[in-house]
Amino acid sequence: MRQSRLPIDPIQKCGTHSGSSYDDLNEAYIIFITENDVLRAGLPIYHIHRMVEETGAVFNDQSHIIYVNSQIKDESALGKLMHDFFCTDAKDMFYPVLAERVQYFKQDAKGVATMCRAMEEMRNETVRERNIEIAKTMLASKKLSYEDIALFSGLTVDEVKSLDAKKPA
Repeated sequence: MRQSRLPIDPIQKCGTHSGSSYDDLNEAYIIFITENDVLRAGLPIYHIHRMVEETGAVFNDQSHIIYVNSQIKDESALGKLMHDFFCTDAKDMFYPVLAERVQYFKQDAKGVATMCRAMEEMRNETVRERNIEIAKTMLASKKLSYEDIALFSGLTVDEVKSLDAKKPA
């Protein structure tokens, strides 16, 4: 499996600034690792290239979209990686670097604590997003005060007011 490392300019990691040249755009990869073969051709990997429909010419804007079918766990490098992604025990993995990280996050006290913090942050973010949606629904009903919505949603009154201020015109 070919490995490549893309240079990342820390000042420009998210793109370009107004007035920048088209040539200044960073090469970008979007990789979807899918649970199923979403493109249904039985392939382990799909490279999507953009093209100009009217001419059929490839539009080489340095953006790359790749779909990886995680169902194929054959003896290829990619198949072995997909195998490792689904392993629950680091001892069963093919790739030592990945196995070491899995072992760290599952068995080392510091790694477990780091993973627990990350999971807690994700849980809190999900709860907060849900609370915001609940508050928006309550605001849309126009039946409750900001104070009541804050009480029921777990948000502050100022946060509820801010959500109301962001409603579409």
